[in-house]
Amino acid sequence: QVQVVESGGGSVQAGGSLRLSCAASGSIVRVNAMSWYRQAPGKQRELVAGITRSYTTDYGDSVKGRFIISRDNAKDTVYLQMNNLEPEDTGVYYCRAVFGSSYYWGQGTQVIVSS
Repeated sequence: QVQVVESGGGSVQAGGSLRLSCAASGSIVRVNAMSWYRQAPGKQRELVAGITRSYTTDYGDSVKGRFIISRDNAKDTVYLQMNNLEPEDTGVYYCRAVFGSSYYWGQGTQVIVSS
């Protein structure tokens, strides 16, 4: 059974920081690209950041310079360091992991940023 499990969400004041983690497991094929998406209330899900197995990164425009994505291939885990958080960063953050040519979603973790 493939599992993609996020953790680290919570509530913070604007200007604060959070670090999200996502562990992928349960596949006989290796984990390739991993990424973070978020969905704010009443909005569509959007890409926050992505990282390949060789550590190439990509960021959504709204988080560039504030968020850093990283990964530990030995643990099949991806992290999202979120700094200088803003109220508009509020939403449910979802991890997506690519196994071979397929991808799987985590259950999401809530992030709330108050002004």
